[in-house]
Amino acid sequence: MKLLLAAGVMLLMGLAADAVAATRTDIGGPFQLTNQNGQRVTERSFGEPALLYFGFLTCPDICPTDLAKMARISRQLQQQQGIKVRPVFVTVDPERDTPDKLKVYVKYFASDFVGLTGSAQEIARITDAYHVYYKKAPYGDQPGQYMMDHSTILFLLDSQGRYLKHFGRGLDEKEIEKQVVTALADQEAGR
Repeated sequence: MKLLLAAGVMLLMGLAADAVAATRTDIGGPFQLTNQNGQRVTERSFGEPALLYFGFLTCPDICPTDLAKMARISRQLQQQQGIKVRPVFVTVDPERDTPDKLKVYVKYFASDFVGLTGSAQEIARITDAYHVYYKKAPYGDQPGQYMMDHSTILFLLDSQGRYLKHFGRGLDEKEIEKQVVTALADQEAGR
């Protein structure tokens, strides 16, 4: 009985946390970064909804997997729903991830993929705004070698660059597509 009660309490706590996360107003905000073409952009520069992800170019498996997933979601939304959603990748490793390197990297995933970088301060501002964790982690046996620990959350922004929703890494692509369509329709309806 105690186990069942504990499970029920945990379920309610989880539902309450989801409800709070879904209604948060402190996620996102204005930013200014540099895209893969060396141009300064803001959250409003895309003119269409965007899927925003934070990572780094030398990530061996998580980032490439998630970026490929973003590209597929964006492509499926365009083909099946007629909804254009721009995939956007923000580096958490501006020390190594230059616009030129981003330009080559993001093209592997989709021609409309945007890669963003900036100064360490600019990256800190946007990651703070989105509550994204990142940290250098020593790696390998050479001095100065490192990887980046970071959050793996996918954010949906509206056409004005405002936060609408976020998705955990384990969520199925079809479910994300469905939730993107719903979130954009709800916003359009003024909900």
